[in-house]
Amino acid sequence: MMIDLSLLHSQNLSEIVLKEEYQIPKSYYEQSDILSLSKVSVDGIIEFDGVDDFFRGVISGKMILQDSISLEEVDYPFQIEYDDKIEENCKNGENTLDIFQFLWENIVLEVPLRFTRVRDLSKFHGDGWKLISEEDFKKSNNPFLDLLNNYDKE
Repeated sequence: MMIDLSLLHSQNLSEIVLKEEYQIPKSYYEQSDILSLSKVSVDGIIEFDGVDDFFRGVISGKMILQDSISLEEVDYPFQIEYDDKIEENCKNGENTLDIFQFLWENIVLEVPLRFTRVRDLSKFHGDGWKLISEEDFKKSNNPFLDLLNNYDKE
């Protein structure tokens, strides 16, 4: 969806108020770690200072991600406070803003590399292995760590 910025640039408007919800097309996130994306709420203003266009506001929504440990689908709410120029998303000479591209570029920055809601690691085990926390790893007797410490001394 394109937002017309020509009235803003001709100084007929001092600002464009955005208080809407947008559904990001699935084609934007189907190649990412996002399994699903709810409607994205945008609450802010677009201003023109005579040189650059600025967006000030909040972008929020909920994405469904795969848990890094249990592989279950989990909700991951996000809220982005944005206060910066939007020149990259404005088409040159057209006075328009592609709102979906603008939203997507900011949402993709919020996707965590690893995300888990698992707190009890004891149920993740198998034949000869078990998943342990960082604290347990540091407390346990690790023979490889002893070898590494001996190697460092030589």
